[in-house]
Amino acid sequence: MDSDATDTPPPIDTYGTDSNSRSDSNAVVNALIGGGVGIVLSFLPGSTLLGGAVAGYLEGGGTDESLRVGTLAGLVMLVPFLLFGLVALVFLGFAGSGSLGVLAVFLLLASALYTVGLSIVGAVIGLALGNEL
Repeated sequence: MDSDATDTPPPIDTYGTDSNSRSDSNAVVNALIGGGVGIVLSFLPGSTLLGGAVAGYLEGGGTDESLRVGTLAGLVMLVPFLLFGLVALVFLGFAGSGSLGVLAVFLLLASALYTVGLSIVGAVIGLALGNEL
């Protein structure tokens, strides 16, 4: 019998993977789920906070992962919000006038900051809830 074979550890590719390591595809899926929750609940105040919390809860991991998934969820929620805002601006006639157009663009940028910012805060809250439960 060959004693060298019994003392040799298995190859590295047979070791288990770390359960806390998440792939980017999971982060994108979690961000899409959280963004979808934020869009569906958009009639509620703070829906972006709730969507970010769902994304952060699903992502788990550490703070940096929750910040990334919260940002992605906020960007997912931002797309229909901005499209609705731009359509409303065109129908209200603000897009063609000078100073009112600048004010409207400023309001759209402020709403983008609000949406993504609250989604990030929600993701951190969702992470904390996930770690506590």
